[in-house]
Amino acid sequence: MKTTPAQAIQDSHAFTDEARNAVYNAIFSRRDVRGQFLPTPVPDAVLSRVLTAAHYAPSVGFMQPWNFLVVKSDEVKRRVQKAFAVAHAEAAEMFEGDRRAVYQTLKLEGIVESPVGICITCDRERTGPVVIGRTHMKTMDLYSSVCAVQNLWLAARAEGLGVGWVSIFNQTALQEALGIPARITPIAYLCVGYVSHFHAKPELETAGWLPRLPIEDLVYFNQWGNIDNQHLLIEHLRRDQAAARAVAARAGEACA
Repeated sequence: MKTTPAQAIQDSHAFTDEARNAVYNAIFSRRDVRGQFLPTPVPDAVLSRVLTAAHYAPSVGFMQPWNFLVVKSDEVKRRVQKAFAVAHAEAAEMFEGDRRAVYQTLKLEGIVESPVGICITCDRERTGPVVIGRTHMKTMDLYSSVCAVQNLWLAARAEGLGVGWVSIFNQTALQEALGIPARITPIAYLCVGYVSHFHAKPELETAGWLPRLPIEDLVYFNQWGNIDNQHLLIEHLRRDQAAARAVAARAGEACA
């Protein structure tokens, strides 16, 4: 069978099967780690690779609004954890009944246990008031810093590092704990380190907090809310979601 021009272009730009599978394995086995951190130090060479991956994230107008605040001081970690504890207690009061009881049993941070903390921020003034791509949707710089978070997270997974995103803070308290100026927006405080294992499923899913939604219910065609369950893409999505669950399960078994 002859190769079409479109297929030839696709093959010339695609990764090898092994490299492509490695990318998807990192995506499907990535977890928000809270309680499995080991005291093993993270070598600077490894930390450099994951920070470099984060720096190569896409950004609106190529403004690269992020900074990476690396935390190894036990004293600073304790200040950050204290800020978390205040917000965590406040958050518990926002839930009612059984939901509050379940929330209070969840471990939602590894600030002190993890060898490294990394706070990724957003400097919304970095390249001036007018930014290509941010002229109308003003939050695009914040989303750019979130892309840096995801790049770091996936690179860390490839290195065998666990990452836990702690977001239960009063923003000003986190800024004070880390000496972040008021004009700089904290995006993510990440707990980073080697772990004893990776769970096969997200911990909140296992705890029954929320299920993973079927992807076929989240894909619309051409207009919002337009579902077409007969579309060939839906069949592929169902198959690939099952494959993703299998990859995650194998990763969990390998760490057991």
